[in-house]
Amino acid sequence: MSIRTLIRGGLVVTAADELHADVLIEDGRVAALAAHGSAVAESWTADRTIDAGGKYVIPGGVDAHTHMELPFGGTAASDTFETGTRAAAWGGTTTIVDFAVQSVGRSLREGLDTWYAKADGNCAVDYAFHMILSDVNEGTLKEMDRLVGEGVTSFKLFMAYPGVFYSDDGQILRAMQRGASNGGLIMMHAENGIAIDVLVEQALARGETDPRHHGEVRRVLLEAEATHRAIQLARVAGAPLYVVHVSAEEAVAELAAARDKGLPVFGETCPQYLFLSTDQLAQPDFQGAKYVCSTPLRPKEHQAALWRGLRTNDLQVVSTDHCPFCFRGQKELGRGDFSKIPNGLPGVENRMDLLHQAVVEGHISRRRWIEIACASPARMFGLYPQKGTIAPGSDADIVLYDPHAEQVISAETHHMNVDYSAYEGKRITGRVDTVLSRGELVIDRREYTGRAGHGAFIPRSTCQYL
Repeated sequence: MSIRTLIRGGLVVTAADELHADVLIEDGRVAALAAHGSAVAESWTADRTIDAGGKYVIPGGVDAHTHMELPFGGTAASDTFETGTRAAAWGGTTTIVDFAVQSVGRSLREGLDTWYAKADGNCAVDYAFHMILSDVNEGTLKEMDRLVGEGVTSFKLFMAYPGVFYSDDGQILRAMQRGASNGGLIMMHAENGIAIDVLVEQALARGETDPRHHGEVRRVLLEAEATHRAIQLARVAGAPLYVVHVSAEEAVAELAAARDKGLPVFGETCPQYLFLSTDQLAQPDFQGAKYVCSTPLRPKEHQAALWRGLRTNDLQVVSTDHCPFCFRGQKELGRGDFSKIPNGLPGVENRMDLLHQAVVEGHISRRRWIEIACASPARMFGLYPQKGTIAPGSDADIVLYDPHAEQVISAETHHMNVDYSAYEGKRITGRVDTVLSRGELVIDRREYTGRAGHGAFIPRSTCQYL
C-alpha cells in the first residue's frame, strides 16, 4: 500500500531553483511542492511527515558511470550490484548507469543479458545500462538499433586497451554512423592505447615498475590527441560524442574548441581528477597502486582547468567511474609491474559529498552542484525528468542533506566493499541524512532501511541535449 509522505521545512535545491518548500509524495512520485508555511502546504496531510528543517532537499544523485562486478585484468571489481548500490544510497545517489560488456566474438544481447542477471533483484536503488562495444561488426551494428529500442541508448568504445576493449578508427566511425541514425550516444574512452603500450613496454624495460609510472606513460598529450581524433570522427559521422573521465587541461581544450564550433560534444570528469593528483600515485611502498586508474591522475595544475570547464559548461557531468579493487589481493597483482595493477578507484559513495565540499570551497554554486551531479547526467542519458529533479510527476528520489554536518572520509566508515578509501582522512562539510528512492526510505536519519531488490531497471530515452 502506498504511503503518502510529506517533507516539511527544507530548502529545496534543484539545478534551476532554490526555494523553501514542502514536498508532497504519493505513489512513489512527487505530487506537489508548495511554499513552506503557505495555506496550500499547511492544508496537506500525510501518513508520514519528515522534518527537513535546516537541511537541503535535493534530487537523488545520478551516477552515470559505474562498473559493478566488472571483470578486469584477471580479477573483478569488488563491489557487487548489492554492495555498490547500497553504498551509492549512503552517498545520496539514487540511480546508477552501469556498463554491460560485450565480449569479443559474442553478441551485444549476450553481454546485456549477463548484466541484467547480475543486477536483477540485487539493487538497493534504480539502475540503467550503457553497452560497451568490444567488437564492432555488421551483426553488432544491427543490434545497436534493437538496444536503443529497449532503453539502452548509449554505447561506449575504447581507443585504449588494445587486445581487450580497443576499437580502431574504422570501427569507431561505423559505430558513430550507426549512433547518428538510431539516436544512440557514443561514449569514448579517449586515450591513444597503441602509443601507450609502446611507452609501457619501454618503461618496464628500463626497470620503471612502480605505480607512479602508470601515470607517466599515459601521457596528457595522448589523451588530448585521442579526444581530438574522436571529435573529428564524430564530425565525419554526423554523430554526437560524450567523452568519459576527462582528466587533463589539454583534453578540456579540445572539447571547448569543438563546443565553440557548435558541435554536439560533451565531457565528463570525476572527483578523483578534481581532488587527487600524481602526488597520491607516487606514494611509497606500493601505496600508489590504490590510485591507479585510466585515464590516470594528473599533476595538480590540471585541476583548475577541470573546475573552470565545469563552471563554463565545457564539462557537463561529474560521474565516478566507480571501479573498486581491494589493495590486498587485487591491486597487489601489479607488484613489480605497474601494467598489471587493476585500473580503477572506489568513489560511488563519495561523489555528492565531495561536490558539496566544492560548493563550500567556492568552486561551484549550489545549483551547479545539483546540475552536474543530478540533472545533467539524467538529461544526457534520457532519464529526465523522471530522475534528476524534484518536480510534480518526477520519481520521489529525494535526499535530505545536512550542509553543516562535518565528517572525515575513511575506509573505517564507508559502505563500499573495498579495503581502502581514495580520500582517507579528508575532512569535509556536509553529509547525507535521509534518502528516499521512489518514495521509499532507503536511509532514514543515518540508518540503512533499504533492501536488495527495491532498485528497478529504468529504460532510457535518447540523449535530451540533441
